[in-house]
Amino acid sequence: MFPLTVENKHVAQLLLSTGTCPRCIFRFCGVDFHAPYKLPYKELLRELQKFLEAEEDELVSEVPNPPPKKIRLQEPEDQIDGMDSLSQNGEGKLSVTEDGSSSSKNSNLNVCNVCLGILQDFCEKEFIKKVCQKVEASGFEFTNLVLSVSFPPQLSVREHAAWLLVKQEMGKQSLSLGRNDIVQLKEAYKWITHPLFSEELGVPIDGKSLFEVSVVFAHPETVEDCHFLRAICPDCFKPAKNKQSVFTRMAVMKALNKIKEEDFCKQFPCPPNSPKAVCTVLEIECAHGAVFVAGFNFSSSGREDVDVRTLGNGRPFAIELVNPHRVHFTSQEIKELQQKINNSSNKIQVRDLQLVTREAIGHMKEGEEEKTKTYSALIWTNKAIQRKDIEFLDDIKDLNIDQKTPLRVLHRRPLAVRTRIIHSMETRYVDEHHFRLYLKTQAGTYIKEFVHGDFGRTKPNIGSLMDVTADILELDVESVDVDWPPALDD
Repeated sequence: MFPLTVENKHVAQLLLSTGTCPRCIFRFCGVDFHAPYKLPYKELLRELQKFLEAEEDELVSEVPNPPPKKIRLQEPEDQIDGMDSLSQNGEGKLSVTEDGSSSSKNSNLNVCNVCLGILQDFCEKEFIKKVCQKVEASGFEFTNLVLSVSFPPQLSVREHAAWLLVKQEMGKQSLSLGRNDIVQLKEAYKWITHPLFSEELGVPIDGKSLFEVSVVFAHPETVEDCHFLRAICPDCFKPAKNKQSVFTRMAVMKALNKIKEEDFCKQFPCPPNSPKAVCTVLEIECAHGAVFVAGFNFSSSGREDVDVRTLGNGRPFAIELVNPHRVHFTSQEIKELQQKINNSSNKIQVRDLQLVTREAIGHMKEGEEEKTKTYSALIWTNKAIQRKDIEFLDDIKDLNIDQKTPLRVLHRRPLAVRTRIIHSMETRYVDEHHFRLYLKTQAGTYIKEFVHGDFGRTKPNIGSLMDVTADILELDVESVDVDWPPALDD
């Protein structure tokens, strides 16, 4: 059933006569169900023609005056046929170049004065197939996708102008039309294209998918449509470091919400002028959300100096694979990767390698604040010591120490005093100038500074407790007490 009713007739006639396409007419008439938008463009023109002609015949029977001149709806056959196919030699209506750009080569095409061809050229199967060819050639692995489209900001200006025109026309019939009553262009575009993309690629469209296909449109011919808004609403258009232009969609919408209707109509034509060409496609890009691989011994759970070994069960880590083309791996493939890493080096070993979610990374980071660590340190003292001189350290439990940011890291960390806990210590005498110290500490404790004092910046320290000058010769991490990632069966 055709979606327009008798009360839509005057608006439909007005918009069509000023150069608006059938799908945009549906939007301004508040058609909010999908099926009519999905009809092929040629069929939409034909159905709209039948609708308006039928209404005109009714008007003729009611009034003696001759009927108004019919609106020219049907394009010449060669023009409509050009919309349904792309010639092999590139002379068709639409062409997509190797770099992803798209343009109209048929100068006789009546381009919509509101959507600038978005709901004409770029909803047809031929364009969808071209985009899908790009997606398939990208080499990404995906089981679903999310479609992202970016339209030129001047479309909002043109839609505003058309809305004011329709609003005035409906006011004559004692009807009203709010901005929110218009179906959004992006919504209509997705209604039409989502099923086509899904059918062509054989995967569902899923708003939560990690695989994104983005299509960016531009329309150089009308790029200055927005410029008058900056003179009237300068506060809406402020430069930003990450934006190439101040005329972003959000800035334009903000200005349109502020500008008075009479001021807008003085600066911009209502209805908007018809352009000569459709939009172009600036880029078609594919990107996949990051995949995280976790194991032991890159975003890591803490860190150590380059001269400190991590022993025991290792340190939890995660690697973020940015924009990965392949995202699915079997457990056997992961196991083989782990073996390859372990066989390639005698300095680094990895265990429990596995894929994890972004949320799981948060558990690792939380563990940094809560975990404890066990160290083994070889200590040197300037004074000769005996076994009895170090035994008292074994009895100290949960010692609070204050550590001012060490001099060696002050260039990259803010100056602050941090309180840390030495949970326990155990000593082993080596000789009169050396002993082995085993410590269990709170995460974030600077062990080297706890030994030598860092010129008094860590208090108390081993040197002050023993009344000697002490230094650290070797330091190993014996264990990092974080139960992450989950242990895997061999």
